[in-house]
Amino acid sequence: MANTREDVLQALSTVPVDANGTNLVASGRLSDVHIDAAGRVMFSIAIDPSEAQAMERVRQAAAAAVQGLPGVKGVFASLTADRPAGSGSPSPSPAAPQRPRAASQPKNQRIPGVKHVIAVASGKGGVGKSTTACNLALGLKALGLKVGVLDADIYGPSMPKLFGIHGKPKLLENRILEPMEAYGIKIMSIGFLVEEEAAMIWRGPMVMSAITQMLREVAWGDLDVLVVDMPPGTGDAQLTMAQATPLAGAVIVSTPQDLALIDARRGVSMFKRVEIPILGIIENMATFVCPHCGQTSHIFGHGGAREEAARLGVPFLGEVPLNMTIRELSDAGRPVAATDPDGPHAKIYKDMAQQVWTVLSGGAAARPAPRIVIE
Repeated sequence: MANTREDVLQALSTVPVDANGTNLVASGRLSDVHIDAAGRVMFSIAIDPSEAQAMERVRQAAAAAVQGLPGVKGVFASLTADRPAGSGSPSPSPAAPQRPRAASQPKNQRIPGVKHVIAVASGKGGVGKSTTACNLALGLKALGLKVGVLDADIYGPSMPKLFGIHGKPKLLENRILEPMEAYGIKIMSIGFLVEEEAAMIWRGPMVMSAITQMLREVAWGDLDVLVVDMPPGTGDAQLTMAQATPLAGAVIVSTPQDLALIDARRGVSMFKRVEIPILGIIENMATFVCPHCGQTSHIFGHGGAREEAARLGVPFLGEVPLNMTIRELSDAGRPVAATDPDGPHAKIYKDMAQQVWTVLSGGAAARPAPRIVIE
């Protein structure tokens, strides 16, 4: 028999949150509990930013209590600091938009063994961000680095397809997942955990919980760089990444088209607002050379991302052409930077990877992660 919300609440009522023995349900910190058709349970726990370290133990205990229920296939539990914990204050009205700001963060937010975490992001979909993230990671691997990829695009995970990986990750001790691996890259994606055609009809708290768990509850081991393929836009997932881990920087992917550049500006602005360095902008689908006649065409324009990078005062990492070989190999799960490492397209990604690594390895000491709160 499937679990009900009452079953989950009963399990969570056994989890104390303070020295007085107040349980999680009675504390007023618990969000709505969601149970999907596959038996996965999602909820969040409201905290004050200063409580993050202490309340992590409560989150783990709550997840363990629910996981112990028969029929539960997975638990996504997160801590959220959108409002002061237990205040009972109403949400801001639509007329008063929420504005993030940076605040202090506990010092233990780094992912054990991972030296640098970078986000590959775009302001909108359809600009080739995931393909770029995949090949950029392989470019970093070609430099002799230990690299992982986290597919944080919950609604449209692409890494299983791009890396040609099938199957599910193994569950190790203490509910830790072992990442999948291809071409020497460690990879984790929600696409490994759900059916390929399943629609991810998840609210914001569920998305944030899933991303947090894929960051924190995966046996990444020792990595020089963890590349995070972000979902398009500037919403919950991006703020969760800024909140959950000290990002070393962000790479913005855009086509030269004006419509894409408008959204790329929003991406740059969002990361700057939360004090995450912009490692550079990449112009994807920059030029098309006809394989039959050799004529060059600028289908989406040309040079727009380079000009935008100069205007915004951020590095320009390079141009990637609109090329059938890149598309065909990506669709086949054989990324060009791995299957044709000495070819001209792989060289483009390697050059961009070298620029990114030069900044990461020569930069200042890692900064603490900002905490996103709502005023």
